[in-house]
Amino acid sequence: MATGYEGDVTVRQCWSALSDDPAAILVDVRTAAEWTYVGIPDLSPIGKAAVLAEWQSFPSMAVDPDFASRVTRAVVDGKRDQQSRVFLLCRSGVRSVAAARALTAAGFDHCFNVLDGFEGPPDENGHRGTKAGWKAEDLPWLQR
Repeated sequence: MATGYEGDVTVRQCWSALSDDPAAILVDVRTAAEWTYVGIPDLSPIGKAAVLAEWQSFPSMAVDPDFASRVTRAVVDGKRDQQSRVFLLCRSGVRSVAAARALTAAGFDHCFNVLDGFEGPPDENGHRGTKAGWKAEDLPWLQR
């Protein structure tokens, strides 16, 4: 077990779990600006939608004190519970670790950080989304 949450998975492992487990949930913890300008995971091919819940809000980047309760409401509204597997995704896999720890502390049993996140690390030209992560692995995504 990772410190404070169940563990880390690759984006491919996340996609496979979301595809195979009807109760599995993807929570995108990036900011509204990132969802709008960079894109969001498209789970429609597997009959799902990502939960969009900011861990930190732009521009202050202050942690949302209501994050766990907002995710809990979304999980319950989606007819799932705190025993469902929850996969947390950010830009590169850093904020999602903090969010996984927070949800675990709030009573979720199976929280996973998605390594490399939506865009992954910068490439040799300083661009994200080409080297690793959801976009680089060519998983479904869309622009809002």
